[in-house]
Amino acid sequence: MKKEIEKILEKVLKELEKEGTLVFESSQIKVDYPSVEIFGDYTTNIAMVIAKMTQKKSIEIAESLKFSLDKFLKSNAKGDIFEKIEIAKPGYLNFFLSKQYLQNKVQEINNLKEKYGNSKIGKGEKIHVDFVSANPTGPVTLGNGRGGTFGDVFSNVLEKAGYKPWKEYYVNDFGNQIKVLGHSILKDEKAQYKGDYIDALSKKIKRGDPFETGQKGAKIILEEIIKPSMKKIGICFDQYFFEESLHKSGEVEKIFEEFFQKKFFYEKDGAVWFRAKKFGDEKDRVVKKTTGEITYFGGDIAYHKNKFERGFSKAIDVWGADHHGDVKRVQGAVSALGYEGKLEIIINQLMRVQKDKKEFKMSKRKGTYVSIDDLLEEVGRDAVRFFFLMYDKKTHMTFDLDLAKEKSEKNPVFYVQYAHARICSILKKATDLNLERGGKINLNLLIHKKELSLIRELNKFPELVEEIAESYEAHKLPYYAIKLADKFHSFYNDCKVLDNENIKLTSTRLKLIKAVKITLEETLCLMGVSAPERM
Repeated sequence: MKKEIEKILEKVLKELEKEGTLVFESSQIKVDYPSVEIFGDYTTNIAMVIAKMTQKKSIEIAESLKFSLDKFLKSNAKGDIFEKIEIAKPGYLNFFLSKQYLQNKVQEINNLKEKYGNSKIGKGEKIHVDFVSANPTGPVTLGNGRGGTFGDVFSNVLEKAGYKPWKEYYVNDFGNQIKVLGHSILKDEKAQYKGDYIDALSKKIKRGDPFETGQKGAKIILEEIIKPSMKKIGICFDQYFFEESLHKSGEVEKIFEEFFQKKFFYEKDGAVWFRAKKFGDEKDRVVKKTTGEITYFGGDIAYHKNKFERGFSKAIDVWGADHHGDVKRVQGAVSALGYEGKLEIIINQLMRVQKDKKEFKMSKRKGTYVSIDDLLEEVGRDAVRFFFLMYDKKTHMTFDLDLAKEKSEKNPVFYVQYAHARICSILKKATDLNLERGGKINLNLLIHKKELSLIRELNKFPELVEEIAESYEAHKLPYYAIKLADKFHSFYNDCKVLDNENIKLTSTRLKLIKAVKITLEETLCLMGVSAPERM
């Protein structure tokens, strides 16, 4: 509906522009939700924007727009969508959806079921999403788990929005960190990694060359530690892509030939450098050390070229905060490859765990890592994923263990899941009492303010899917789930659903809560959080 209103506004403004009344740019049209429902379902400040450009009074521009909008809606048979359009000082235009539109939304949701919220804005575009991708040198950390949850959920949203996302884990099984892992397994003077898992690998792998030992260890860590952790947190990748394959196939060597030819690489002090400064970085970057060893960045250039050569029109990398300094060089390399603007890099900020209002250090039996497995054992998958998603990726987060364990409405994931379980209980009771015998559903009976408020929230879901696909703001999903649960609980407290004395209203309200159930389930499904029928 947001986009529909924007299109209507654009048509009306173009007509006014032809008349010489107004001058505007379509990119300036923005439709939002009002802060409170008394101001309608949608609002726009376009009158104030135009007023700044023309030196006219915003209230007068709003009045002119309202007149033209009312005329346009009547002439285009769209008058039944809106109950009214109001002007609020200093020039907001507020749109109120009609009762008929809202009532019909209930039937639409029940007809579409799990397809409700599906969009075609993606047009089948293939998008590569690279996330987690932790070095196979130890357990998955909390930071990787947070980024992994975001990457997984964002991929789910992309798919619902009509894109074709490809979820991939890039296994760095070739660089110096693998040699360090080998030294650690051999427990020599160059060892760095410690923990129970290193002790176990030392017993399992025979002594030999550090790099080969590291590669053997990395394979075991991937299969026996990392992949099981991904399964526990509910992440399933389309592919685990190995860095070693880029070197064996000659793709890294080809990049060096190509970039030397294009003068993006040059030699200095016995090393090979990428002209990163040319692409906005603070300094040039080494791609081959004086020892002849290819750096991680050198292989990363080949990996990104490989992505686009596989037919992906866009690539999204989800990184931890410790890789913030790598953004410019990788973006620059992708531009040098000829894919400028085709790579998005998402940085997830740091997080900490809190218990009893103090920072909580969980078991470090695996070494220097605080593992995602530790957190999953403490609170379970649903709480981990829901809490990870509640924070914007740009902000530091604090994971409250006490709150995540609490079985009350204070715990947001419990609150949302309880709403779903409550609906299931009502529907079961209705079946047991044979209260769905009201015949044809009369949606015109849905006129209570709490019913209409609940439907308004349901109406926002398809817009939310498209917004997240475009803005990457996955944290809006859990907050939508909380708001929807809140609206449902409020409706249920004020509106009697099961009434043997009013079967028609009962049947209609059952239809409404089925629509809530469908939408809530789909929201939780996108988040990878379960929707229990009993709690």
